[in-house]
Amino acid sequence: MSNADHHLVAGAEGHQPSLAHHFSSHRQQYEAGKLGMWLFLLTEVLLFGGLFCAYAVFRANRPEIFIWAHQFLDKQLGALNTAVLITSSFTMALAVRCAQWDQRRLSAFFLTLTLVCACVFLGVKYVEYKHKWEEGLLWVRQFQPAEAAASLDESGTSDQQPRHAGIFFSIYFAMTGLHAVHVLAGMGAIGWVLVRTLRGHFNRQYFGPVDYVGLYWHLVDLIWIYLFPLFYLIH
Repeated sequence: MSNADHHLVAGAEGHQPSLAHHFSSHRQQYEAGKLGMWLFLLTEVLLFGGLFCAYAVFRANRPEIFIWAHQFLDKQLGALNTAVLITSSFTMALAVRCAQWDQRRLSAFFLTLTLVCACVFLGVKYVEYKHKWEEGLLWVRQFQPAEAAASLDESGTSDQQPRHAGIFFSIYFAMTGLHAVHVLAGMGAIGWVLVRTLRGHFNRQYFGPVDYVGLYWHLVDLIWIYLFPLFYLIH
């Protein structure tokens, strides 16, 4: 029996598998789920909001640390990751739209592209983290990355290392690391809706989970759009 026939039979029996028993319609179920998702995203905004406040306080109190340390971040890699996440937001939006129109194969295709973009993002982030680790650019501690400092001194663009320089990288790893954890969580959620999409669980009436995951992914992308200029561009 096809998925469409299954829904017709279920409807004839007075029960639809995609409609929870405590909702009177798919529309009501969708709106309730979306409200719950927005409330969850609000808690995420509060979480990152605290970190952004910490960034603002430390930058205001120790501007010399941020001016000095940002030189060790690769703007090209940061810009690449920004472009990748913006692209993934677009493919995620297309996946949601296709799910709404019951275009299962196209929805699965765009979900897969979103996962590929997420993998590229994490791969680039791994390259950045590996470089920071090798150069000793770590969290709170006094460090003097010899190779990086020497190259900057030769070009005449590096000032003397400020005290407590590790504060910058403590905040950097805390914020970008937490963001990377959210990217991993988003990949898990996208993989879940991808499997359900391939199994034909979604249709014109029931597509809520794809939309909810899309909202989460857009927030993850938006947070990075703020992180990129704060760490890589502003000095």
